[in-house]
Amino acid sequence: MADLNQLISLLGGISDSDKALVEKAYKFAEKAHEGQKRFSGEPYFNHCFETAKILAEQGMGPVSVAAGLLHDTLEDANIKPEELEKEFGKEILFLVDSVTKLGQLHYHGVERHIESLRKLFVAMSQDLRVLIIKLADRLHNMRTLQYVQPEKQGRIAAETLQIYAPLAYRLSMRKINRELENLAFPYVFPEEYETIKSLLKQREKESAAQLEKFSRAMIKTLAKSGLTKIHTDTRVKSLFSLWRKLQRKNMEIENVYDVLALRIIVSSLEDCYKALGTIHGHWRPLPGRIKDYIAFPKPNDYKGIHTTVFTGDGGIVEVQIRTEEMHRQAEYGVASHLAFKESKKAGEKTLGLLWLAQFIPFIGKNKNGTAEENKEVPNWIKQIADSQTELLKSGTDEYFDNMQADFFQHRVFVFTPKGDVVDLPIDASPIDFAFAIHSDIGNHAGGAKINGKLVSLDTKLKNGDIVEILVKESARPNTKWLNFVKTNFAKKKIREAVNAIGKR
Repeated sequence: MADLNQLISLLGGISDSDKALVEKAYKFAEKAHEGQKRFSGEPYFNHCFETAKILAEQGMGPVSVAAGLLHDTLEDANIKPEELEKEFGKEILFLVDSVTKLGQLHYHGVERHIESLRKLFVAMSQDLRVLIIKLADRLHNMRTLQYVQPEKQGRIAAETLQIYAPLAYRLSMRKINRELENLAFPYVFPEEYETIKSLLKQREKESAAQLEKFSRAMIKTLAKSGLTKIHTDTRVKSLFSLWRKLQRKNMEIENVYDVLALRIIVSSLEDCYKALGTIHGHWRPLPGRIKDYIAFPKPNDYKGIHTTVFTGDGGIVEVQIRTEEMHRQAEYGVASHLAFKESKKAGEKTLGLLWLAQFIPFIGKNKNGTAEENKEVPNWIKQIADSQTELLKSGTDEYFDNMQADFFQHRVFVFTPKGDVVDLPIDASPIDFAFAIHSDIGNHAGGAKINGKLVSLDTKLKNGDIVEILVKESARPNTKWLNFVKTNFAKKKIREAVNAIGKR
């Protein structure tokens, strides 16, 4: 029972009833998988435990951890849904059943791959916990990928890089995102992996002593300015992230300034800016390298201040400044907000659920007895889920290309006139922006301004653009827009509007 005690300790100060739930799920799953083995030869239950452990480490609550323990019981242990519901209730059955359905169609061939991807987005649009459990499941599978047959390793790793790692990034779950990328990297790009590994080892050796010296000097300087309640650590850029950046820098590692970065964790928002001012007062900043993600957070809600400074001895160092809360958000993302008492009673609201409501519906029925619709799922998830049927009509190859362009490729981050951030695919247009804000704005877009200047509606947006849509009641979408819009949500809405006009 040592493992069970470890799992409960990771959950922190939970109630006796929550402890009882996790213990019951632990024993139920252990018995259900009794005698089953993994490719490694270890008991199958070890995978269920490790999945639940990852969820607990991410800050998920007892219900999610219990579902993690049980996530393979329907598919691999022949437990009936009725039995699971009787033992653990509707909420846990929903989570386990949703994760099970995602795993039933394995990625053999394009058709099944696309169907699995479609199911993933539909499931996550209903309850993000389904995706987070799936990410934990995938992470442990990647940790043990060496035991899988060689012919399957490349496919599983590629799928991880294309789908699961980007999903973790979009949810700001960087801890999981980085590990998924680094575990998949050597299987998908083995030669490049060895090259980057060698480059990073050499750079670390050259920079470690210099960074340590700079860190000591900086701590003393911050203390003199009154910033004594801080702690620092060193962040080494992940291998896969470094490789992608080097591709944009002609593989010249000298042009990558954040291979090693110094991270400063301070007590308050005010201290972030005080630290920035102190650092710039003693070390010259590199022009164009100051990024204030506190004033303008990334679309995945990442916050912090990044600056790159000359150390004075020929070196250049990136410094990242955050509060403790910002640091938790950066590492754990959505899951960092879920460290609350998950109610076992459907629909019961507990402290912390006001924020959570935008992500997770509690399973239950409304006053009419029908299932409640989750209207507060993040907009980018709803748009992807809403586009599924339309996309599948285009054929599986085009579907995956569109999904890649819509979601998994590099994005551009633009602003509304009020300063809200909107992220879109590269080469997106003002029309994509308009529909991302609201369908009515897209349907009546008569013109656009970028950075205060009138532009054509097919203009390609760039990072940092401030975009304003000029709405005209008489304006209507037309088929020409389909030639330059990039998001499938915009394409779908344009086609709907054009068809509606044609039927009048």
